[in-house]
Amino acid sequence: MSSSPWASPPAFTTRPDLSGSFGMAASTHWLATGTAQSVLERGGNAFDAAVAGSLVLHLAEPHLNGPAGDLVGLVAPRAASPRVLSGQGPAPAGATIAHYRGLGLDAVPGAGGLAAAIPGAFPALVLLLRTHGTWEFADVAAYAVHYAENGVPVSPAWARTVRSVEGLFRDAWPTSAALWMPAGRPPHAGETFRNPAWADALRRLVVASGVGSTRDDRLDAVLAQWREGFVARELTAFLARPHRHSDGGDYAGVLSLDDVRGHDASWEEPVSYRFRGVDVVKAAAWGSGPVLLQTLAILATFPDIELDPSTARGAHLVVEALKLALADRDAYYGEDAREALAVLLSDDYARERATLIGEEASDDWRPGAVPGLEAFVPPLFEASAAAGGSTGEPTVRANGETRGDTCHIDVVDAAGNMASLTPSGGWLQSSPAVPSLGIAAGTRLQMAWLDESAPAALRPGARPRTTLSPTLLAGGGVVIEALGTPGGDQQDQWQVPYLVRRIVGGYSPQQAIDAPTLHTTHLPSSFWPRAWEPRGVVVEDRLGEDVIADLRARGHVVTVSGGWSLGRLSAVSRDPSDGTLSAAANPRGGSGYAAGR
Repeated sequence: MSSSPWASPPAFTTRPDLSGSFGMAASTHWLATGTAQSVLERGGNAFDAAVAGSLVLHLAEPHLNGPAGDLVGLVAPRAASPRVLSGQGPAPAGATIAHYRGLGLDAVPGAGGLAAAIPGAFPALVLLLRTHGTWEFADVAAYAVHYAENGVPVSPAWARTVRSVEGLFRDAWPTSAALWMPAGRPPHAGETFRNPAWADALRRLVVASGVGSTRDDRLDAVLAQWREGFVARELTAFLARPHRHSDGGDYAGVLSLDDVRGHDASWEEPVSYRFRGVDVVKAAAWGSGPVLLQTLAILATFPDIELDPSTARGAHLVVEALKLALADRDAYYGEDAREALAVLLSDDYARERATLIGEEASDDWRPGAVPGLEAFVPPLFEASAAAGGSTGEPTVRANGETRGDTCHIDVVDAAGNMASLTPSGGWLQSSPAVPSLGIAAGTRLQMAWLDESAPAALRPGARPRTTLSPTLLAGGGVVIEALGTPGGDQQDQWQVPYLVRRIVGGYSPQQAIDAPTLHTTHLPSSFWPRAWEPRGVVVEDRLGEDVIADLRARGHVVTVSGGWSLGRLSAVSRDPSDGTLSAAANPRGGSGYAAGR
């Protein structure tokens, strides 16, 4: 994107940067990518394709997302400004701090019905289809119906996830054991898995979509079944029964039929920061997206030559800037944080924060000062062997136990319409499976604090602060790129090196995706049990022995991960000068692919 003072980007890439003029899709699973491209080939636009691909992700990566989970999207119709698609449901009416404290809890459990926000992922997809799509629900859902009936291959990560919770399923969640271990054991990688219950539910939704004289009426009929019909009734009735939670206790959930009936996905205005002439667009501070913007604002105060993340100086600056931005996140981010964000994203504030970065790793948790607001101080404690630290995907413990993660899809069509969606929650391991639906509830409330003074406190009707964080890039008022990655608290962290390499280093998307990356664990995790690892940095070994040694000499506590282990970025883009489309996907994990022509 610009001339670079760095060494030339690497010539080798694991995959080509795809280029064409018809349409492009990239996602964390090849079935979703293939589905999205199929929709484009059949005349659908980028938004039809993104909806169909997301519905397939529910089947292809059920350990990473589900229809009763959450979704955050950034959408850019060719001739309109970008908008945020909020599929993050709020806390139910019964989800009060007093209720959870009354159960003897000091934190929202990481699994079980008490962690369930109002499901927002599926309503958000219907809203996207209604507002910007062109297809009928039956057409976009046909791909997911096919895979639910005929099956999808079980990935190695999916198989490992079920093995990690096999005891829980057998002892406390028999409906999950029946659904996810149909052979009486965890599935093997490569086996075909079918979900007849969700196939039947999807078919019932398709039948509902046949009623109505207009397309809006037919989509309303689908939402009615989700919000107050059979889906809402069966989901809420099931969660109301006492069941095992991640802390070992048995509790009834608080999600009610009235909660689901009263929730709508919504469109919102994004926030942005101009970094080296490129507008980086994110959802506001009810999520974690402004962490990326704050980090870029801090890095913008340093010269380009110092920002290469493949050098010790660049890696140190990225990590220290992230630590400062993440401290502000926990101190100030929440549903009502726009006032704070005006200060946090200002250049004066960024320059002030940048002066705190020295030559050595900071030991401190250092939020800045926002006039008129008191910084919330979360309880901080070091990760123990029991709590576990992250050495790979952000919600996987060091011992391999999976807590859940996320997936992602990007689509661009020939007209320049662009969508970047990050669905998550409703993981197979997040809550006992509803047998009549073949799905589980989400766990996003675990990110809310049981402390009234917290900006992200648990409050009925307020969204928990989410980690879901897609990104759009714009230049000259035109959106030119959509990107994102799974990764919990690392989503914005892994996007920082990508963007610095793209915008400052002149890397292509595939070069930037392939390049070795890193993240810090110097933050209270958004996930139960909220551990942190002071001065912790996780790096891919490809960063190099000299750089790793330098980081350690600076005081960073470095964990060296596998060379291809961190992040699952994907991206699509459009060159506004000639309309050329491109796409790139991550080789890490072996399931992400891009397609297009």
